[in-house]
This record gives sequence, C-alpha cells and structure tokens, in this order.
Amino acid sequence: MSAAKDPAKSLETRTKLLDGALRTLTEQGIAKTSARNIAAAAGVNQALVFYHFGSVDELLAAACRHGTEQRVSLYRERLAEIDSLAGLLAFGREMHEEEREAGHVAVLGQLLAGSQTQPRLAVATAAGLALWIEEIEKVLTRVLSASPLGEFVDAVGLARAVGASFVGVELYEGVDAEGAGRALDSLEQLSLLVSAVEDLGPLAQRAVRHRLRRVRG
Repeated sequence: MSAAKDPAKSLETRTKLLDGALRTLTEQGIAKTSARNIAAAAGVNQALVFYHFGSVDELLAAACRHGTEQRVSLYRERLAEIDSLAGLLAFGREMHEEEREAGHVAVLGQLLAGSQTQPRLAVATAAGLALWIEEIEKVLTRVLSASPLGEFVDAVGLARAVGASFVGVELYEGVDAEGAGRALDSLEQLSLLVSAVEDLGPLAQRAVRHRLRRVRG
C-alpha cells in the first residue's frame, strides 16, 4: 500500500504538518510561514502541504484548531475544579506562564497578526479562541449561579470579555511586562470585591441586590 493510500501514514503526515506549521509560526513568524518552511520543520516533502491541505492558509487554519484543541484538553480538568472568580483569575495567571514558556503566546500573536489580512485565518483563529471561551463560560456559569451577583451578570458576554482581556494581556506583555502584570493585579482586585459581596450576610446581600436592581432599572 502506498503512503498516500495508507490511512495511518496519511494521519501521521498531517500531524507532522500541523505541528510543523505551529513551530514555524513560533520560530519564524507569519511572514515566513511558507509551504517550504513548514515542510522543512515537519521533515516532509513540500508537495504534501498542498496534497493534504490544498493551501498554506488552509494548513494554518487547521493548525490553529489543532493546537488549541490540544491546549484546551490539557487544562480542561483544572478548569472543571474552579469554584470562584478568584480561582479563575489565579488559573489564568498560571496558564499564561505555562503557555508563554511553551511558545503558544507567540503563536497566538502571529495568528492574530495574520488574521488582519487573511479572512480565512481570521475565522480559524476566532474558532480556536471560541474553544477557550466555551470553557471559561462553563466556569462563570457555575460560579455565578451561587453568587448574589449572578442575576446581574451575563455569563456569555463576560466569558468573552475575560477571554479578550487575557489575549490582550498576553500580547501587551511583549512590550510592557510590568504593565501587563498590573493589569492582571487589577483583575484580581475586582475578584476580591466580588468575594467580599458574597461573604456578606443574607440581609446585606438582599440590600445589594435591591440596589443593583434599581440601578439596572
């Protein structure tokens, strides 16, 4: 059976190309992410890029999804154990450090840069980010359901705000590490305010809810 017709061999080659594309993005940037460089990183013939994916754009889109699915799977159990907003932010800081050390923050930056001019890549990058947001939304829905502030917060929208904040901090850190750290500190301070409200007694919580309902109109 030829390599092209061997499903196992075909899957192995596709995986090499996906990993090669991510490695090329990390090490050389979006501008140098060509079929030749990806194939070299993957250790395969350049023609296989087009045989398996049709174009470099299609390969990058698939690599974005592939890489994100791997990372989300790695953290899913830890996310499922989070029971507070403070816990979510603490996890975010830990994950950020791990992702930066592994080079995945650099990949995200390159994908976002390429998305500005390549619509297909923009769609794939958004889909990849949506995998993270889906997990964050689960955490927020669970945490807020037990909070006196839950009825005033849109968990779906907040999940996207949290995701966007962390993406922004990750990219901002490259030019101002101290400023990025202070941004994360400020988010933690907000979580402490929420915790303080949650620790109030029933009468105080009722008063807070009443006031928020009046403000909301």
